[in-house]
Amino acid sequence: MTWMRWAPAVEKALYDPEGGFYRRPEGPAGHFRTSVHASPRFARAVARLLLEVDAALGRPEELALVDVGAGRGELLTGVLAELPAEVGERLRPYGVEIAGRPAGLSSTALWTSEVPRGVTGLLFANEWLDNVPLDVGEVDDAGVLRYVEVETATGEERPGEPVSEADAAWAARWWPVEHPGDRVEFGGPRDAAWARAVAGLERGLAVAVDYGHTAGRRPPFGTLAGFLGGREVAPVPDGSRDVTAHVALDAIAVPALHSLWTTQREALRALGVGGGRPPLALASTDPAGYLRALSGAGEGAELTDPGGLGGFGWLLQAVRIPVPRSLETLAGWQTLTP
Repeated sequence: MTWMRWAPAVEKALYDPEGGFYRRPEGPAGHFRTSVHASPRFARAVARLLLEVDAALGRPEELALVDVGAGRGELLTGVLAELPAEVGERLRPYGVEIAGRPAGLSSTALWTSEVPRGVTGLLFANEWLDNVPLDVGEVDDAGVLRYVEVETATGEERPGEPVSEADAAWAARWWPVEHPGDRVEFGGPRDAAWARAVAGLERGLAVAVDYGHTAGRRPPFGTLAGFLGGREVAPVPDGSRDVTAHVALDAIAVPALHSLWTTQREALRALGVGGGRPPLALASTDPAGYLRALSGAGEGAELTDPGGLGGFGWLLQAVRIPVPRSLETLAGWQTLTP
């Protein structure tokens, strides 16, 4: 039997060069459905956001689109198809992913395992941070916060050592726990990963999209979950499945930037994605157009459903630019301080 803390166990299960889950050729789309896979309207909304970032930047000579956790390049491909030629000629797309470069990706796209530095444009991370491995802690019967260890082949858990000073401080600041059985997912590695990603932007907008939570809404027993073949399964870190946990979206935010937390429902509505049905009269005058509009409405409804994809959290952080025009309508922009 192999017992490990959750962070190294998930690191090996997902990213090990010899058989890690995210090294598999089928990619994430083979096991779970993201907004990118649900509808081309998601890529269309990201393309609109990119155009607004371009305008806020004053249409620079080179405009970057950095897709962090790019999967098999689906979002990059979708956004590129939506851009006007003039913008496409100035665009430098980056796919940031540990897996190999996918076949069929545009030759203009750079494929890399590291977030580029010194770029100007839009950095977009869709369902990336939930797969940054983290440790889990649980309060024991004596009130001591200890790491949770997991047996990698079965998912069985046991209490481990008391947590480090750094993780105890993180929990006290972001996810306080005190009662026996209370659990915390230590988000320090995700905070650091997001800070490194945002630091790659010289100017632009950074967006993190994920299932998440904020202070006052922490789940008392954690959020660890597994996904395999399109369904939720036990989070066993044996390399056979995805293992994920929701993101503490307020903790990851880089201080001193103009920032907003909102839902995907509100963000996509601001970017022109809705789920309203087309007028029935269109069925008589343009049946084919009505069916296309009806299909689009269904896709929009799925993307903005508050009980599903629309419930994702969006963290948006503006780096040395004004807030893009469509997002000005969203309430809650603030400048965070350390």
